[in-house]
Amino acid sequence: MSLKISVSWQRIVKWIGVAIAIVLLAVFLIRVISFENYYYNEKEGSEREVLDEQITTIQPEEELIEIEPTEEEVYEYTVAADRPRYLTIASLGIYNSRVLPMGLTAERALDTPRNIFDVGWYVDSGKPGQGGTMIIDGHNGGPHVHGVFKDLPDLGVGDVIIVERGDGIKYTYDVYENNEILLSDADRYMSVAAKSPVPGKESITLITCSGEWSQQRGTYLSRQFVRAVIR
Repeated sequence: MSLKISVSWQRIVKWIGVAIAIVLLAVFLIRVISFENYYYNEKEGSEREVLDEQITTIQPEEELIEIEPTEEEVYEYTVAADRPRYLTIASLGIYNSRVLPMGLTAERALDTPRNIFDVGWYVDSGKPGQGGTMIIDGHNGGPHVHGVFKDLPDLGVGDVIIVERGDGIKYTYDVYENNEILLSDADRYMSVAAKSPVPGKESITLITCSGEWSQQRGTYLSRQFVRAVIR
């Protein structure tokens, strides 16, 4: 009889221990979730931290390269004769930024170059000198340094954008308008961005992230659209 009672108590003590462990785990998970929500709510709407100094490593979480290409790498970059090769916006300190051909991501969004100092040309948009509308995007920054289009919101009407083709011919575009569009409206605005603001004139549209950084969504809350027409 005493043996049975002893075994029963051992089982009861065992289950009490299991129950206590489950309760402690639940409390721990609740505290973690509560802290995470508090942290994200505190960071929502704040600017993304960008350091002044460059680093020389690839950030694996975003797969971005934050090392500016050397003069030799820029010089040796070549594309087909009729494709955009370099982008220059002297008023923003951008000179011969490499223009890389880009497609769409798996989510059907415009892809961007891995190097934050390069810009991307959407291959299904227009080509320089052929009368259509080129769509070019670029990063405003990486986790640690500013990107090629960090100051894109500062472009004003009449500022000059120069695109050099693979054959060396340069085309000059004058800024027509510069708009910050909320992220929620950006997809709809793409139909506008893909057309010239002046019917019948070749144009170029530059796109980058802008506005406030959302910690929860992992992106900026606006997109900057600069539209310019050929001279």
